[in-house]
Amino acid sequence: MMDSTKQRFFSPCPRGLEGMLEEELRGLSVDSTERTEGGVAFQGPWHTLYRVNLESRIASRVLWEVGRAAYRSEADIYRSAYVLAWPDWFEPSRTIKVKVSARHCSLASLDFVTLRIKDAVCDKFMAVRRRRPSVDTGSPDIRIDAFLDAAFVTFYLDTSGEPLFKRGYRLEEKVDAPLRENLAAGLLRLTGWTPDQVLLDPMCGGGTIPLEAALLARRIAPGLMRSFAFERLLLHDSKQWNRLREGARSRQLEAAPAPIYASDRDERAIRIARRAFQGAGLAVDIRLKQADFLTLDPPAANGIMLVNPPYGVRLGQPENMSAVYPELGDRLKQRWAGWRVYMFSADARAHKLIGLAPSKRIPLFNGSLECRLYEFKIVEGSMRRKPRPVHA
Repeated sequence: MMDSTKQRFFSPCPRGLEGMLEEELRGLSVDSTERTEGGVAFQGPWHTLYRVNLESRIASRVLWEVGRAAYRSEADIYRSAYVLAWPDWFEPSRTIKVKVSARHCSLASLDFVTLRIKDAVCDKFMAVRRRRPSVDTGSPDIRIDAFLDAAFVTFYLDTSGEPLFKRGYRLEEKVDAPLRENLAAGLLRLTGWTPDQVLLDPMCGGGTIPLEAALLARRIAPGLMRSFAFERLLLHDSKQWNRLREGARSRQLEAAPAPIYASDRDERAIRIARRAFQGAGLAVDIRLKQADFLTLDPPAANGIMLVNPPYGVRLGQPENMSAVYPELGDRLKQRWAGWRVYMFSADARAHKLIGLAPSKRIPLFNGSLECRLYEFKIVEGSMRRKPRPVHA
């Protein structure tokens, strides 16, 4: 039985959040974990992948390791792929896509490796089932991942399908440079915010940060509103999966313990955010309004502000932020004493221009963009410094 033996899995995540993901997995009763650059490997019985797909807020995917072998040539990789039991895992009527990534690999062409793996899978189906799956590079039923290092190739079946940051409530319309949901969830964890604390995102864009906060506050599993690739596998146990989902629903709260505030000065962003909140059934938990941060007053004597400034994207040009950041710092100093403020930005000038000394600076990545999460403790009469000249 698959569920009685330990399986090997790997979950990628935004770079810089590997420690957060490992901590989260252990909170989901995944005891055997190994942190690596870009994700966390873990082991557990088959049903482990159900819970991680359903409840992880930080993982990007859950990949099931189905084979690993040494290689020296493309022919070795073909043979290693061919011996695997693909027809035991999915029907030939399913469409497939093969994705290959590598580190320190000496082979000349990853495209050729991809082709050879696809050939091996299809040839195995022809030998066993007399039918072969078709390739669909756009929306495949089954995604096959292969990773090559200098000496070994590892094969995975992607049990998630669409990446896990696609929670299922977001409509197609998006703001410019949207923040991915699993990165937003990781930022919330890094701030130390808990649902009994007031939270504000004053530059909310499409509302990703407050929406992730509301899901967390209401104890709503982030995967409840979507489907997964593992549901198309022959090994899928629908009864066990349905029991797990119903258990997650039973733990939900009817309301968030403390207010969550969100605002943005952009009318289109507010419209998109409102529709997302309504689509998730969480509009009642998030107090949303259109406003410029420089006119906002604190909604409570203390709380946590998490802000992802657009650093030029929605303000036209990056140089526009040279004036905005000092004004932001002045407003924080004048009106927001008692608050902890966290700013996530890819703008290397941000912490200098804002004119406040950060108590923490945490390196992270937003896709390929190197970013920092800065912490500012706003205390009356302190933490203020004169901005130094900054050259772009």
